[in-house]
Amino acid sequence: MKEGFAGKIAKGFIGSKLTVLLMIVFMVIGVYSSFLIPREEEPQIDVPMADIFVGYPGASPTEVESRVIKPLEKLISNIKGVEYVYSTSMKEQGMVIVQFYVGEDIERSFVKLYNEINKHMDNMPQGVTMPLVKTRAIDDVPILGLTLWSETYDDFQLKQIAQELTNEIEKVPNVAITKKVGGRNRQLRVVLDKDKMAESGLDFLSISEMIKVNNQQLNAGDFNNRDVEFSVTTGQFLKNVEDVENLVVGVKQNQPIYLKQIATIIDGPEIPKNYVSLGYGQASKKRDEFPSEYPAVTISVAKLKGADAMKISEVILNKVDRLKTTLIPDDVKVEVTRNYGETASQKVSELLMHLIGAILAVTIVVMLAMGWRGGLVVFLSVPITFALTLLSYYMLDYTLNRITLFALVFVTGIVVYDSIIIAENMHRHFKMKRLPFKDAAIYAINEVGNPTILATFTVIASVLPMAFVSGLMGPYMAPMPIGASIAMILSLFVALTITPYLGFIFLKEKDKKGKKVEKKVKKMEDGLIYKLYDKFERPLIENPKKRWGFLGVTFLILIASISLFFTNSVAVKMLP
Repeated sequence: MKEGFAGKIAKGFIGSKLTVLLMIVFMVIGVYSSFLIPREEEPQIDVPMADIFVGYPGASPTEVESRVIKPLEKLISNIKGVEYVYSTSMKEQGMVIVQFYVGEDIERSFVKLYNEINKHMDNMPQGVTMPLVKTRAIDDVPILGLTLWSETYDDFQLKQIAQELTNEIEKVPNVAITKKVGGRNRQLRVVLDKDKMAESGLDFLSISEMIKVNNQQLNAGDFNNRDVEFSVTTGQFLKNVEDVENLVVGVKQNQPIYLKQIATIIDGPEIPKNYVSLGYGQASKKRDEFPSEYPAVTISVAKLKGADAMKISEVILNKVDRLKTTLIPDDVKVEVTRNYGETASQKVSELLMHLIGAILAVTIVVMLAMGWRGGLVVFLSVPITFALTLLSYYMLDYTLNRITLFALVFVTGIVVYDSIIIAENMHRHFKMKRLPFKDAAIYAINEVGNPTILATFTVIASVLPMAFVSGLMGPYMAPMPIGASIAMILSLFVALTITPYLGFIFLKEKDKKGKKVEKKVKKMEDGLIYKLYDKFERPLIENPKKRWGFLGVTFLILIASISLFFTNSVAVKMLP
């Protein structure tokens, strides 16, 4: 018997004790990788974006547009990788929004943007401020929202508590950006009395200038004394209300005029700019207990790129629970208004359950056709394939999301295809008992090995082109064809290495003791499937007219199907 490529591979694994060790190692590293892979709801997409703010004091919107924004637009449009440039012009300022092509390297794109702007700043009109570039990315979207509210505390007090809580949250690893929405900050306001100002002979500009001068600390130099260097500073920053009240802002009749004599100094919350409140809807169980709306402050948290949203959310929420005993008063309640990590975990867990259900369904179908032994071979082969696929996800820096897991669900029926072919042919040869079991196993794999390899790569060739789709949907959907292709390659590897070993152990039929009873072998020609296939195929093979007629009809149906796209009879969309 001449051994082919598949037979040589199977022969090396079918009797090796290392095969069991490999199975255990593959499962362990696959399961371990599943805990290391970050989980999120959607796949990561690199879309570099930036907002550029430019100031032009004293200029009208038309002047800002013609002298600053349009030259800046032209400059940015020439940067390689820029897809869209949007702008808006206002009084004394303008803004330009830059969007690069999907998939462009984020760091390199922003470096090119900074360099190009700085290189041409000498061409800007005199008086234009240095452009402020604020970068944006998909990861800037908050993954967690915590709303602090209370029946007894006002928004000013809540904002102070939120600031302390934010400082603690920022200490959590992989936290990128935190923002606070609502509440009022502390503000020291100086309310001038115009009558007292007129009486003292002072005006607003002079008072404002005196406050600025007295609220600064400057380095006046340094000197050495006995090998010790001393630094000299002049002035100091204002620290409290008393410092502001006792500022000397003028002199009248050789008497100092203090700020408190002509103004009222208020140390407290700033004037409200917006109002944020929390209330429960009709469907909430807390509606009866808390029927009104209450002052609130929301803290939003964004993660670093590639970090696990589920783990970060869990760590932050655990830390907040601990801080309720020390930092957060009993009268202040914390409501989780957004938890991207929890929703991602739920959807990933749901897809994992669907994946397990698909594996069990395929196993049951195989059991009905080949018995429990054949089903067991397939049942043990599929988890090994998926374990290796999860390892490849980890090595490719993929995350566990709805697309990568859908790829596994999508190929569940395909990845068992290779193992089923190998196991079924081994099962058939074992029942024939024409060769010793080991020789029969290798012979069976030789028969179907090359067609199985060819069929697997044919399916990969039909799925993989989806990974090269351009635009925003390309990187979004790319994990599915790539993940499916990897899973199919690994399933072929498992089918040629692990499945022969399992089949050799579980599919062998032992000879029954005692008198052998010759079973009447049912001819293949007597089967129902053979009869139906023979009735349909034989006329096409033996009659040239029927054969060419059938091929012609098939070709016409193909052309008609393709024409549906060009005639707009069928709508073509990337997603439903």
